[in-house]
Parts: sequence; structure tokens; C-alpha cells
Amino acid sequence: MRYIAAYLLLQIGGNASPSADDVKKVLGAVGIEADDERLEKLISELSGKDVNGLIAEGSSKLSSVPSGGAAAASSGGAAAAGGAAAAEEKEEEKKAEEKEESDDDMGFGLFD
Repeated sequence: MRYIAAYLLLQIGGNASPSADDVKKVLGAVGIEADDERLEKLISELSGKDVNGLIAEGSSKLSSVPSGGAAAASSGGAAAAGGAAAAEEKEEEKKAEEKEESDDDMGFGLFD
């Protein structure tokens, strides 16, 4: 991922076709040593391709992947149990806040 990020940073910076040495310089600036094999594979895969087109193509593929919301809606029993647990947590938070507020009422706090 770091190689792709460095490659994209170079493209945003105006280098339309970053080389492996360019990517190594970017990674070296932040103290990351580049793996030559992985870097060469990335450069060979991206050579001659429009990165914006690749990103758009990948985004369209990801739009068809279901996210976690659908699974939670289909398991009604688990969602109901989760809702009860969330309500209990809120009550505990309110109690904890009340204890903190009581210290302020006495005119001093723990970190004053």
C-alpha cells in the first residue's frame, strides 16, 4: 500500500509516469526502505495505464460488494440484543457522568 500511495503522491505532484527511483525517493524521505521486487511489479503493472481510470474501475467494482449493514438487518435477533446492550451502556455512561458532575459541585475537581 505504501508503494501505491507514494506513486499516487508523485502523480498528484505532476509526475505523470513515476519511475521506481522516484518512488524510492519518496519512501526514503520518510524512512521507509523499498522492496525492489514489489516496487518493480507495481511499476510494470501501472506502466501505460491511466491511474484515474483504474481508480474509477475499482470503485465501480466495489459498489457491488455488500457492506456490513445488510448482514445486521437480516439478523433481527442479534440486532435486538445489540440494541439492549447499547441502552445499558448509555445508562452506565450517564451514571459515570453524574459522579463526575458531583465533584464539580463541591468546588474542586481531580485535576484543578
